[in-house]
Amino acid sequence: MRILVTGAKGQLGIAVMRELLGKKQDFDFRLMLTVSNDASWNSLYNLMKEDGLLDERAEITTLDIRDYYAVKAALFGFLPDVIINCSAYTAVDDCEDHEEEARAVNETGVKNLALVAKEIDAVLVHISTDYVFDGSGAVPYTEGDKPNPVSAYGRSKALGEKAVTDTLDRYFIIRTAWLYGEGKNFVKTMISLSEKNKTLRVVSDQIGSPTSAVELARFIVYLIQTDKYGIWHGVCDGSTSWYELTKEIMRLMGKEEVEVLPITTEEYPTKAKRPHFSVLSNEKLHSETDFKIKSWKEALKEYISNLS
Repeated sequence: MRILVTGAKGQLGIAVMRELLGKKQDFDFRLMLTVSNDASWNSLYNLMKEDGLLDERAEITTLDIRDYYAVKAALFGFLPDVIINCSAYTAVDDCEDHEEEARAVNETGVKNLALVAKEIDAVLVHISTDYVFDGSGAVPYTEGDKPNPVSAYGRSKALGEKAVTDTLDRYFIIRTAWLYGEGKNFVKTMISLSEKNKTLRVVSDQIGSPTSAVELARFIVYLIQTDKYGIWHGVCDGSTSWYELTKEIMRLMGKEEVEVLPITTEEYPTKAKRPHFSVLSNEKLHSETDFKIKSWKEALKEYISNLS
């Protein structure tokens, strides 16, 4: 199997690379890891070297998915069986002022990948988000629920989903949420803040499913070995608030001296509107596969243990 991963220097891209190269797989593969620029190329190379994952089965190259002709050249040059799109414009608040730039990556870039995937008969794995929903309900969203985004970021991701479904028959769209892994993320931010502050004020009225990039990468590698095409939700089991998540982070870090105080969304205004309840249901994952995904507490404990 020939696998091309875009956005390979991001949190999920690194997790997918490690899942493929760092563990024994039951299938043979060749891997092309694409990054956006030379600095990311060097950074990913050094990371793979440190991890002992430089491998003759894998190569790194630069690719701007916004450029259709660059995408066509890269895909026709490598001829992947599977494309895993981890590229995304994910700065949620920044998207409000730069929606066109966000759409260039999250919609146009995705459409470019889908169009060329169709030409070479490749399967496209596209990563989407809970932010395609408005979060106004109180019941976990299923794959069949209609998107209704309330932010520029959510709109751009919903349009990316549409670009895939309008173009391809063989695809996996995987919606995830509150992702953390290698690099900047909420978990690391809270740990960093706790080293300088004895009190943390954290939003308590936004509910979602914190998800480890490692667990999501495991699910992706599982799915690409199947023909279970369509839309999936891939989050760690269970749900919580940012406030309760922070309390659990502090507990696992042994920082009992840090006081975590709940605040409302109105007390912490942001440029982009966030969904209040964006829990994604894993019912399809549990009923239609034998894949076992960890609970958010189990995955967080493993992540923090590895950080320590």
